[in-house]
Amino acid sequence: MKKFLNEFKAFALKGNVMDLAIGVIIGAAFGNIVTAFTEDIIQPFINGIGGAEFGFKIPIYGGQYILLGDFLTAVINFIIMAFCIFLMMKAVNKLMTVGKKKEEEAAPTTKKCPFCKSDIDIEATRCPHCTSVIEEA
Repeated sequence: MKKFLNEFKAFALKGNVMDLAIGVIIGAAFGNIVTAFTEDIIQPFINGIGGAEFGFKIPIYGGQYILLGDFLTAVINFIIMAFCIFLMMKAVNKLMTVGKKKEEEAAPTTKKCPFCKSDIDIEATRCPHCTSVIEEA
């Protein structure tokens, strides 16, 4: 049991898990901000279009309503959240590639044998495939 707890402790304290936890907390707080924005600012405008008394409430039988204004607010909330997540992921991906050498810019590690055309190490003086002597250029 002690080994299991030590393994769990090592897993939980890894950087990736802690980063994920922080991301979830910040995402939930940001989600609350976007929800408040759509419900408190955008939804009154949407309901105002449908009329002051009902908004976008469509009455059906038995005193029930279809709350079209609430649905439109939820759709706008989703679009705003998806767009913000897209922008954040784009920024994170850009930061992850900063400082990394592109494969095209990396120095070559192989060269072609002029006799058999096979790939050989760049420092080779003799081809391991055809045993030809490679002259330095």
